[in-house]
Amino acid sequence: MAKERQKIIRTRIGEREITEEGIIYFSRGLIGFDDKRDFALIQLSEDSPFLLLQSLEDPGLGLLVADPYSFMDDYEVRLNEAEKRILRVENVRQLAVLVTVTIPPGRPTETTLNLGGPIVINSEARRGMQIPQVDSKYPTHFRPAND
Repeated sequence: MAKERQKIIRTRIGEREITEEGIIYFSRGLIGFDDKRDFALIQLSEDSPFLLLQSLEDPGLGLLVADPYSFMDDYEVRLNEAEKRILRVENVRQLAVLVTVTIPPGRPTETTLNLGGPIVINSEARRGMQIPQVDSKYPTHFRPAND
């Protein structure tokens, strides 16, 4: 059995060890960070619904993300054919959907999820893309605690 190659990266929460298989490539970067292409998903703790989407190129760039289905059942993300090609989608089971999370300092009850700009990751191809949901009913500041 081949040993996975390990890599130590610096993050906003300290050094973390990742495997090369854990690197996700965003060909277009993320909105506002289009020059950052390589990211890793880091579990914050075993019982937390939140992950850190950490840039490998900028240790100061780490976005708090979460699975939106942990907070709501009826969330739908639409991908067009070009986006499916970029993500190398063969079937929907390859895809994970994440949304960015904002927790105001000292006010966790005001946490919001950005449902208008989900991040879709093909976990098999290790390709990711932030896909704005234009013409959707989903807000960019959804409060899961109040809705």
